[in-house]
Order: sequence, then C-alpha cells, then structure tokens
Amino acid sequence: MALKILDHGSVEYRQMVKLRDDILRKPLGLGFSTQELENEKDNMLIAAFEDDDMLGCCMLVEENPGTVRLRQMAVLNDLQGKGIGRALMNFAENLARDRGYKTLSMHARKNAIGFYEKMGYKIASDEFTEVTIPHFVMEKRL
Repeated sequence: MALKILDHGSVEYRQMVKLRDDILRKPLGLGFSTQELENEKDNMLIAAFEDDDMLGCCMLVEENPGTVRLRQMAVLNDLQGKGIGRALMNFAENLARDRGYKTLSMHARKNAIGFYEKMGYKIASDEFTEVTIPHFVMEKRL
C-alpha cells in the first residue's frame, strides 16, 4: 500500500472525491457543491493506493497555526478493519507534526468514535449534528 499527498484537481483528486461521495455523502442523500470542492484547494489531500486503486483517503485543514483538522476520512467499505484507516491516520499525524502542528482535531461521526479512541483521540465536545448525523469533536496532542 502506498500513501500519497494529492494535488487538487488531479485525476487522483477526482478519484478521492468519488470515494468520499460514495462512502460519506451518498448514503446520507447528500453530495458535494462545486464551492465545497473549490475550497479544498489549500488542504493537505491524502490517499492510500494499491497500484492505481484508491483504498481510502482523508484531508487536513489548518484551523490555526497550532491546530489542524482531519476531514473526510473514508475507507472502502469492504476494506474497513484491515489497517488502511490506521495507516492514513499515522501518515496524517506525521505530516501534521512535520508541518509544526501541535494538535489534530476532527468532527468524528458517532459510529467511528471507537476507531479514533484506539488511535489516542479524546472526545472534546458534546454530541452535535452535522451532515444529518451525530458527531463529536475529538482531539489529540501530536
């Protein structure tokens, strides 16, 4: 498995958008707006590949000079639980650390809390609704 940083607008980025749409948005009856995707141009876009097949992805967005936020973590449904998410998280954490960030935060879906807790993240908010489903803010010091 290869982990890569993607360029916004590239063929690989379009693969990433499709994967996120299939895993994260379509099941909720949602999609991406052109503006949402355009706003991603300054984000750190990360994906895991086996040959040319994208297995999973995530992105990092600066919140402030010390904190970066993980967004849009997605792994192909039939590959969840096989270490791809863990590899993506480790890569994202190392990238954030290398770029000087001290904290990684996220809006974690309630059904993914256990995964992030195993990775050392702590719940840092009350439950809230985002994209129609329950979430929590989770954080980890890097």
